[in-house]
Amino acid sequence: MYKLLTLNSLAAILSLTFLTHVTTPLAETHNKNRVIANAWELPPVILNDLDGDKHNLYEWHGQVIMLNFWATWCGPCQIEIPEFILYQARYADQGLQIIGIGLDEPRKLKNYVRTVGINYPVLQADLESQYSLLKQWGNPLGVLPFTVVVGKDGHLVFMQQGIFDQESFKAIVIPLLKSSSSQ
Repeated sequence: MYKLLTLNSLAAILSLTFLTHVTTPLAETHNKNRVIANAWELPPVILNDLDGDKHNLYEWHGQVIMLNFWATWCGPCQIEIPEFILYQARYADQGLQIIGIGLDEPRKLKNYVRTVGINYPVLQADLESQYSLLKQWGNPLGVLPFTVVVGKDGHLVFMQQGIFDQESFKAIVIPLLKSSSSQ
């Protein structure tokens, strides 16, 4: 019991403090010498939503995307999700699209989405592909929560392991929404 508590505490501390600001992301590719700087150059992300319908991340091409990897058991994820709900409600008409990638059982994800009132799409990654998906998007350690901000043109703007807080949103996402609306 003590070891489990210690490991859970360590995981929570790491997920809260591990921050990566990326100007040229090191996304995982088949060609190890090539750095991917655009989301649309990565293998397509095609996942089911919680109703079982398939979605391709490219459906949201042309919007500022906050791609958030999370799980129901992740305490830091539960801290940031209420803010994401507010951001989606407030900034959707300015071109923001938050997309949750749930790394959990569909039943648990559905219950959490309903209980908390998540107002943005939540896609579910199956257990076999979760780690490779995180690694592909630049998170080889699999730390949750993990957020990737994708510009309107697909440019990978920012990656963060740990809570994506209000200051980060204001510094990273708001300028992208403003530059998108002035084009």
